[in-house]
Amino acid sequence: MLNNLSKKYNIILGSASPRRKELLTDIGLEFNIQTTDKEEDYPLKLKEQEIAEFLAKQKSEFLSENLLDTDLLITADTIVSFKNKLLNKPKDKAEAFSTLSKLSENTHKVITGVCIKTLQKDVVFSTTTMVTFRKLEEKEINHYINNHNPYDKAGAYGIQDWIGKIGIGNIEGSYSNVVGLPTSELYEQLKSFV
Repeated sequence: MLNNLSKKYNIILGSASPRRKELLTDIGLEFNIQTTDKEEDYPLKLKEQEIAEFLAKQKSEFLSENLLDTDLLITADTIVSFKNKLLNKPKDKAEAFSTLSKLSENTHKVITGVCIKTLQKDVVFSTTTMVTFRKLEEKEINHYINNHNPYDKAGAYGIQDWIGKIGIGNIEGSYSNVVGLPTSELYEQLKSFV
């Protein structure tokens, strides 16, 4: 359905995330990948949704210096919020354990901000999904930390990983949003660029 978009633009995914790469491929897009190693930062006054959108737009600005007429850049940032506090990527095993223990038997928000940019226009939006974990046993949390990689994921888990498959009791909203890209909304927004 987005064949015309690929003919009109050189599509660039501004992310090194293998999960985002897979999701974009799954909706039928051909694209190149570009990344930036510039440090992300946001004003402290911003709240949840605003933070995700700000960071997605900031990534876009970092990567759009050499944008051509024929380029379409997609950037995204996923944040996890629990009781109005952001749960970042854990620095070590202790932090991963602490984060997952907090999420056990609780509901948290996963918000992905997305920026689609060409030289003619840009669109910024975000999607929120509510995720509820059942009670996670200590040995389950340790198994996940020891056998999977919680360190590159906000909230210390990937919904597509083992802990997501055995631990999540309920999800309200977009599943792909929790993986890292709200594909349904992204697809709808991309149609306006064709």
